[in-house]
Amino acid sequence: MSNTTTRPARTVLHKASDRGHANHGWLDAWHSFSFANWYNQERIHFGNLRVLNDDTIAPGMGFGTHPHDNMEIITLVTEGALKHKDSMGHEGIIKAGEVQVMSAGTGVQHSEFNPDPAHRSKLFQIWIFPRERGTKPRYDQITPDPKGRLNQFQQLVSPDPSDAGTWIGQDAWIHLGEFESSRTAEYAIKKEGNGVYALVVSGSATVNGHALGKRDAIGVEGLEGLRIQAGNEGATLLLIDVPMELK
Repeated sequence: MSNTTTRPARTVLHKASDRGHANHGWLDAWHSFSFANWYNQERIHFGNLRVLNDDTIAPGMGFGTHPHDNMEIITLVTEGALKHKDSMGHEGIIKAGEVQVMSAGTGVQHSEFNPDPAHRSKLFQIWIFPRERGTKPRYDQITPDPKGRLNQFQQLVSPDPSDAGTWIGQDAWIHLGEFESSRTAEYAIKKEGNGVYALVVSGSATVNGHALGKRDAIGVEGLEGLRIQAGNEGATLLLIDVPMELK
């Protein structure tokens, strides 16, 4: 695709096996970007995308109460459930297929636990730098219709409270698509100066000519977007469209 922004065209490829990995017993975590004890100078962030963690939480285990501030935190539960409690007064269960947003702003404390004593929980947690610091913390939780992402990209998160899905305080969009065997799709980057980071959640796909397997990822900037073809077994892709310039 042609370069339609003022930023030079750039593509990064991240193989699943090159991610950071930490198995704490109760938590098996894979990090696309430097996190906790894993540090890779080449993988600190992708534009304003700071964290993309692929977590498996053991039955009955989880994260005790801990603080966050000035970060847009998005959690996609893909298996099992997650029990959430925070200092804003929210308490409840996030089930598989649901999306949680917590804009930490001036500061919030929360805990996250797998409430099932017998089965694991799996989730993706995404941290995006906010457009403005020091905003009022907020919480939201949605249940997207899974039919809305069959052979197309379903919008989960945007900057617009009146748009589909939920919203965050950044010019960023998150989409999820589930494509049948050999299906093709295109994704246009939403805003000039943004890039898009695409993770293959399951299956395989060719993205902008690059063959990707499960949990492989590609990031592009300075281009119009992505051309995608699902592999023979189909593919599920998570797209994170973010401003590339850090303020």
